[in-house]
Amino acid sequence: MSKVSMDPLALDEPIIEEKREVAPLWEHEALAQIPVKVLRGHDDSVTSCHFCFHDTRLLTSSYDKTAIFWDVETGTPLMVLKGGHSAVITECCLVPEKNRVVTSSWDKNVNAWDLETGKILWTVKQGGLLMSCSVSGDGTCVASASDTENALYLSCADTGQRLHYMRGHHTSTVMSCQFDAQSQHLASTSVDGSIKLWDLCSHKTTLTINSGHTNVISSCCFTHDSRYLCTASWDRTLQLWDVQTGSFRTRGGVQLCRGHEGSVSSCAFSSDASVLVSGAYDRTVALWDMRGLCKILTLKGHLDWVTDVDISADKKWVVSSSKDSTVRLWNIEQCEHIPAVIETRRAQGMGLQTLKCEECGKPFSVSRMENTNLITKCVFCRRKAPNRQLPAPPCV
Repeated sequence: MSKVSMDPLALDEPIIEEKREVAPLWEHEALAQIPVKVLRGHDDSVTSCHFCFHDTRLLTSSYDKTAIFWDVETGTPLMVLKGGHSAVITECCLVPEKNRVVTSSWDKNVNAWDLETGKILWTVKQGGLLMSCSVSGDGTCVASASDTENALYLSCADTGQRLHYMRGHHTSTVMSCQFDAQSQHLASTSVDGSIKLWDLCSHKTTLTINSGHTNVISSCCFTHDSRYLCTASWDRTLQLWDVQTGSFRTRGGVQLCRGHEGSVSSCAFSSDASVLVSGAYDRTVALWDMRGLCKILTLKGHLDWVTDVDISADKKWVVSSSKDSTVRLWNIEQCEHIPAVIETRRAQGMGLQTLKCEECGKPFSVSRMENTNLITKCVFCRRKAPNRQLPAPPCV
């Protein structure tokens, strides 16, 4: 049976296509002027997407129980990993320098696949539905998050042998886990609204953050230097945490809001941490400038929830996966010439900075010339204060 592509932002007429078409379709996001390459190869919702091999390949997983290895330039599948899972594959990760892929699934299994042969190297059964998995940057460890006993598993990437089992790591289902780039810490987020960092050297939880998120924390990502952790939440916001200095203990996390109208499902930093990409259930992908802590562009085109996002090392491409069964490659190389981005950059050039109101928690802009030690509340909260007083003059 054929179906009609109903992308509301496509410039061309609707195209009749077969459901299992794998050839890429170049489209165009008219409002934002962003070229889009649409990859069709999965038969059901796509759960994760990642650039790999110096951004020349893509790795995706799906509800259809398969993982696909794609060529970025041609947009064609190079290998389909199938037959290893009996339920949804929730996450897929490349093991660095070893030509193998790790997948986690609701069938309670973690599989390691050989990318040269497409064969399974090892399978480990773990307790409960596996919500997420991550591979350490040095390629030695695999972490997986289970909904049974709110646990984290740590296994050997070469053999699958269990190294550690952190039972009761959270008080509710663990939604995601992520290693930092230096393979020193494992971050996890949960339905309970907390964030934990587990130290791989001391084998202990060294940091627990009771976040300001008001709903499930669905995902997290580190900057390459491991200083900042970003969390995405179903409360429609993202928050930044300085996990090295711990400044959040007195000031709280820096909240990024007004980026999405739906629950935020995923986030990813560029390699230089200058750009953050997020995806949400409002079917959009957002690009954030980390210098100004503001959204600079919204990418529209998916027909259903955006489940995962990633950005290439050169910041020319953003990839997103969706419940609409497609993967989209967005070419953002020329995005600086888009009027909306230019206007945002102009505001930054005027010397504006974004602060978080200590009373209502909402962001507000002030001049960089202002003394931010004196301005801690937005203008609305300052106006409603019953007794507004000027700061005392300095001693003579």
